[in-house]
Amino acid sequence: MYFLTKDLYFPPVEEASFEGVLAVGGDLSVERLLLAYRNGIFPWFNEDEPILWWAPPERMVVVPALYKVPKSIRNLINRNLFQVTFNQNFKEVITNCREIERPGQEGTWISDDIIASYTQLHELGFARSVEVWQNGELVGGLYGVDLGHVFCGESMFSKVSNASKIAFVALIKELKERNYKLLDCQLHNDYLEQLGAFEISRDTFMKVLKYVD
Repeated sequence: MYFLTKDLYFPPVEEASFEGVLAVGGDLSVERLLLAYRNGIFPWFNEDEPILWWAPPERMVVVPALYKVPKSIRNLINRNLFQVTFNQNFKEVITNCREIERPGQEGTWISDDIIASYTQLHELGFARSVEVWQNGELVGGLYGVDLGHVFCGESMFSKVSNASKIAFVALIKELKERNYKLLDCQLHNDYLEQLGAFEISRDTFMKVLKYVD
């Protein structure tokens, strides 16, 4: 494992541990975060831990051009139960992602420092949000880092049933229209798999990440 100094540097992703941990330490400056994401690396750690930087051997992704919306979600969309916006309330979305209770998960990795850093990324145009509304209330959403051809999803939340699914599908539709190559969902979980995400190797992910039209 590589221990970061103040220098803006990350080792090659191939040096990550079997679990995917590449480096520890450093900071959450905009410059370091952008360097990380542009090189297939992301931070993930608990509030009481040092910053851990990950480059897992398998990457959970969606290919927008190939994505088929599940029938159950198409039916939800057709019922017009929700309204979707983009980049209208980033701070509230990331705050809800921190505060929402998740089964089997104690605490959150979305600290005050994370919120401050990603909000700054948003203000500079590198982080974006999707908001899902119902009767004028924010009931779901997601946020992530936008690299221009790959969108790196960070977290989502849902206060009512299916709201995060609506945000997820709305994002993919937007990415498809803008010819994005991948939606990066980072690590495998069953919920993402149910929504249609799948794993690819780190090598394949890096080839797509580094390729720009």
